[in-house]
Amino acid sequence: MQGNGEDQANDDAAKAAGFASPFDHATWFDLLEAYGFAGEGRVDARGESEGVTAWLPLRREKAGHLAGLTNWYSFSIRPLFSGSGDRSTALADLFGRLRERTARLSLYPVPDADRASIVAALHAAGWWVQAASAGDRHWLDLSNMDHDGWWESRPGALKNTVKRKAKKGIVDLALFSAFDAEAWAAYETIYAASWKPEEGDAALLRAFAESESARGTFRMGLAGIEHQPVAAQFWTVEDGTAFIHKLAHVEDSLKASPGTLLSAALFRHVIEVDGVKRIDFGTGNDAYKRDWMNRHEPLWRIEAFNPSRVAAWGPALKAFARSMLRKET
Repeated sequence: MQGNGEDQANDDAAKAAGFASPFDHATWFDLLEAYGFAGEGRVDARGESEGVTAWLPLRREKAGHLAGLTNWYSFSIRPLFSGSGDRSTALADLFGRLRERTARLSLYPVPDADRASIVAALHAAGWWVQAASAGDRHWLDLSNMDHDGWWESRPGALKNTVKRKAKKGIVDLALFSAFDAEAWAAYETIYAASWKPEEGDAALLRAFAESESARGTFRMGLAGIEHQPVAAQFWTVEDGTAFIHKLAHVEDSLKASPGTLLSAALFRHVIEVDGVKRIDFGTGNDAYKRDWMNRHEPLWRIEAFNPSRVAAWGPALKAFARSMLRKET
């Protein structure tokens, strides 16, 4: 568990680099550890160089294999830094120290913007490295657009749906900027009745929502029909970016499009009230995300193998063989 001082240092460094997220905070990794997502044990890897400290929270998958401390709620895993100076050297030092502790390292999901620096630092530290695209990320780049300019650029079918369904007045919407126990209970009820298969960890998600509310970043929307909640969304807002974490709706309410109307209301709120310039739809390549977003990037899985450990040779051979087969096909 990290101290508040280190958490603040990493928060500030992430903001200085641009677009800090909830997944750049020590509190997030502490939650993952507390709720049983640290595998066989948490490992906080660190490296230093001339006043710069690099930090990468990991979990022990099994003997000789470390992986990024993430779960299915995580949008990303990337090194975090404090101090000013040469980050690449600090990161190479981190990976160099890890070679003394493990045979293999797995990182996923790695953002496209961080892939090259991570791969370069691993190579500099003497690892064998395999990086492969493994997933998708859709996000909205508002640039100089206001809400109306962005909305005008959306597909006609989406705009027509929102206009028609809103005009009917069947769906009531409520937005929250702080955690509300009654609203969260409604979300859990909606999720249980939704089209989604059982997934995730309800206790962790609630603890995360409460933690984000305490930080002032929490946003939530509920849609109801005849006073019955039928759709819910959990977002956060930070450092000029809105993050869409979880969506749920009751399947038999689809004709009224409550989820679509709720999305439209939350997009308007975070753009006009919170003033965000980016909206991140997280991992996944669901077709509906393209209706709302204007940018798409791959996410990366990075596998690194320690050549000084015999235990790494077999997995490395298999990984590079798979890579060659993909290239041939």
